[in-house]
This record gives sequence, structure tokens and C-alpha cells, in this order.
Amino acid sequence: MVEQRKKLRLGDLLVQQGLVTQDQLRIALIEQERSKLPLGRQMVLLGFITEAMIRDIVAHTIGQESVDLASVAADVEALRLVPEDFARRHNLLPIALDAEKQLLVVAMSDMFNVVALDQLRAMIDARIEIKTVLAGLAQLQEHIDRFYGYELSVDGILREIETGEIDYQSLQTPRGEMEYTQPVVRLVGSLLVDAVKHGASDIHFEPEFAFLRIRYRIDGVLEQVRSLHKTYWPSIAVRLKVMSGINIAETRAAQDGRFSLNLSGRPIDFRVSTQPTVYGENIVLRILDRERSIIPLERMDLAEDTLATLRLMMARPEGILIVTGPTGSGKTTTLYSLLTHLNNETINIMTLEDPVEYPVTMMRQTSVNETVKMDFVNGIRSIMRQDPDVILVGEVRDKDTAVMAFRAAMTGHQVFTTLHTNSALGTFPRLLDIGISTEIMAGNIIGVIAQRLVRVLCPQCKESYSPTPEEQQLLGQNGHGTAPIYRAVGCKFCHHKGYRGRMALMELLFIDSDLDELIARHATLRELREAALGKGFKTLAEDGIRRVLEGRTSVAEVSRVVDLTGRLR
Repeated sequence: MVEQRKKLRLGDLLVQQGLVTQDQLRIALIEQERSKLPLGRQMVLLGFITEAMIRDIVAHTIGQESVDLASVAADVEALRLVPEDFARRHNLLPIALDAEKQLLVVAMSDMFNVVALDQLRAMIDARIEIKTVLAGLAQLQEHIDRFYGYELSVDGILREIETGEIDYQSLQTPRGEMEYTQPVVRLVGSLLVDAVKHGASDIHFEPEFAFLRIRYRIDGVLEQVRSLHKTYWPSIAVRLKVMSGINIAETRAAQDGRFSLNLSGRPIDFRVSTQPTVYGENIVLRILDRERSIIPLERMDLAEDTLATLRLMMARPEGILIVTGPTGSGKTTTLYSLLTHLNNETINIMTLEDPVEYPVTMMRQTSVNETVKMDFVNGIRSIMRQDPDVILVGEVRDKDTAVMAFRAAMTGHQVFTTLHTNSALGTFPRLLDIGISTEIMAGNIIGVIAQRLVRVLCPQCKESYSPTPEEQQLLGQNGHGTAPIYRAVGCKFCHHKGYRGRMALMELLFIDSDLDELIARHATLRELREAALGKGFKTLAEDGIRRVLEGRTSVAEVSRVVDLTGRLR
């Protein structure tokens, strides 16, 4: 049986496992004829399957282990054994060295690359055994860059612009090829790649009187990375405008654009916004990385009770589910994670956004466009005629949009949307302010999710300490036998920030018949809060404190995004 499965080609295996259909396989083979890419990679690009699914099914078929490199930390000793150029040339990455067992674990995209393995064995100590594990190609290329500390030669490019001397190091691509392009083109490209590799969500180009400031937003916090002389800015601005299809002659009006690049083996979208200021145009780029941003529900690191409540909300066949929070709190990411959980061939998911951020297979996605009168109201009205099961309305901003969204919910559709409020309970006065009556709210709201993003303490360098009396009060500890909590320190692994990555704090308000009745009779916020707390409702502050006690984040970080002062009274 195993021998028979090994003889099956990848496409047949995927069809046999029910992961793709015969039609999808046929489309992928037609596209592969044009692109000459491996079939697995072509299917990933078409959105039929994820790279992780390809990796796991191939590993299972050939009887090998697979690895998700996102959960692997760099092993300096293992990296020293294998030169960087060799790792890049053969798409392999040493991820662990067990000196005691004399075992080197190597992640590869091609397990049958005998030449690479023979050369690797000749390169290292003969007593060290090599164990191979399968990894996705795009993930491998990204982590080779990250683990080997790939640095782009921005300084060299700047020197070339100033002196005219060619910097050959900046001409060398990660694959070792040499290619000459204009230095400004390479400078902008280097800054974009550098921002993606640092996990930035935004790049800010900010002209001042005598210089240009460049800042990245990493894990929700802005960080200055470069200061360039003001003479560089006109050419950099023109390059960014050309890439994003913006009018280069217009400098006195705000403009928007977007473009895509293929970095680290995967497509990255950039949304560009220009704003005239006293010292020239300010340009901000939002980095939209689909693979990192759309996270399955199971991988969102939520508590079991939170995950159970979320699933209960999504089980309701009709009604409106509202995600609230300030700009940059991960509302869109959460909505897409919920929609991806529902997304399959049996339902029709239609979205109306401003603009579409992450293209997803099978979802019918539409961008709001004022020029063709496709606003939220007309868009929802049009979508209702497209036989939808689930509708995503990017944001409820005014009464007309809110009325149409509730109308869709009242006519048997599941509607997902976002609203700007400070808490889950703050949704009701906000909707009243917009112009939605409590009679319409009651019975039509599935639930409200309020969320914030907090930075996660670096696991390599976080430091435990005994909480101060004020912190004990915040944590609800009485001072007797208090458990230690953790704070940020900073190390090379986290770029000396003390934090690495972010996670969501959530408060979930599930609307049942009791709460519906309170909403319908204009209950006060105090009454709603007491009723919700009686049903197990946990606030953002409580979720943040739970994360602190788990050692995942710090008191300082939670208090940065959530108001904890109410716990000090």
C-alpha cells in the first residue's frame, strides 16, 4: 500500500485526499505549462491549497517528518556548520545541532536532493549524523534570510548615489546573481525588503526641514530606522509613486495607490498613501502579508472558553457579528480568520471593503469605489441580489450603511462588520448615536468582539520578578504567596526590544435572549454590564491580566493598550 502511494503523483495524491478537485488540478496543470513552476507551488499561487498542506501531505506520503519553521528558533551552532551561500543554493536550513547525540537536523524543500546531502556530509564532521525534515520552499527562503542575519547594503547604495562608485555587494541578489539597476530603484527595494524581514506593518517616509526620517511600525510601535539627507527624498518619492500607479506630477493633494512584490518566496501587497505637509509629501506604506495576517482560529492563541464562545457565535445562521476596536487593533485580521473558518464550497461569502486587503479564494470580494457609485449602501444592496450566505461589510460608518447591514441580517444572512468603539458594551450607545433603534438591535446582533493587540514577551530574555504592591492590586493578588510575573529585558533574538510578536486580547459579548430583552427596553450600560458579567463575560482588562499571569506579556504592555485604572479603586 505504501509503495502504491509513493508512485502516485502529487496532483493525484491531492485529489485522492480530497484537498483539490479534478477541475482545480486541470487548471493548475494548464497554468504550470506557462509558468514552468513545480505543481505544488503553482497550486499555492492559485490559492487552491496552502504550502503547509503540501508540505504535510508530501512528508506523510514519503514517510518523513515535516516542520513549521515559524515555530523554530535559530541555532547558532548549527548555522556555523553550513555556509550561507550553500544553504541558499540548495534551499536547505540547519535548524538544530544536538552535540551530545552528534545529530544535525536540516530542513529541506527537496528531500531527494542527494547531491546537496552528499556535499553537506563532506562539509561537516564525519561523526555527525544528518536528519532531514521537510519544509515549505517559501518559508525556507524567508528563514534562511532571517537566520543568517541577511542585511541589505543600504549604506553601499547611498554611497553609490553620492560618489558614483558602484557597490557590488548591493547588486548581488540572495541567489547570488548579479544585476545592475538604478541605485534609487535598489534603495527603495532594499528598504521595502528590509521592512518585511523585520515584520513591519507600516513604513513611514517623513520629510523634515533638512532630512528624511524613515520609520517602521513593528508590533504596533513606531521605530526610527534611518535618517537620510533631504536631497534623496524627491527621487525616492517619485519611485514609490511610479510603483503604486500614483500621479507623479501631483504633489499638493492626497493620493492613494497600491502595488505587489514577491518577497521571500511569497506575494506581499503594499497600500500607499501620500499626504502633503509643510516640508513635502509624507508617504506611508501599509504592508499586507497574506500568509502572516490570515491566521486560522486554532492558531490565534485564544483561551479555550474564548474559542468556544467564538464558535458558538458563528453557529448562528443569521444576524450581525460586530468586531470593535481602534485602528490597528487587528479587527480585519480577526474578521478574515472567522471568514476563513467558514469558507468552503457550500456557502457564498461576499465582502464589501475599502479597499480589499487580502484576496482569498472562493470569497467574492468588492472594493468600495466612489467614482462608479459603489459605496457601502449601494454595494450591500447589490450584494443582496447575488444570493449570499455570509456578508462582510468592511466598516459601519453612518446610519445608511448600518441600516443596510441590519436589513441584511434581518433577512436571513450572517453579516460581519467592524465599528469604532472602546468596548463591547460601548457598541449599543454607538449604534444608537448612528441612528439604529434598540428594537432593531434586539434579536439581530449575534455578538460583539472587542479587541486590542499586545506585544508578547521575548521567550529568550524575559525576566521574572515579584510584583509591586500596585501591580498586586492590578493582578488581584492579596500579597500572600504572590506568583512572579515577567518583564521585558531585550536580547539579540528580539532586536533588544524585549518583545517579539503580538497577540490579541478579547472581550466577547454573546447576545442571548436575556440581553436582547434588556437592549429592547433601553437598559442602562450598568444593567447590561451586570447581566453580562453574570453570564461569564470577561473584560479586556481581565483577559490582559490573565495573559500577564501566564507570563506571555507584561503589566506595562497591557496598561499601554487597556485601561487598568478601574482595578486600582
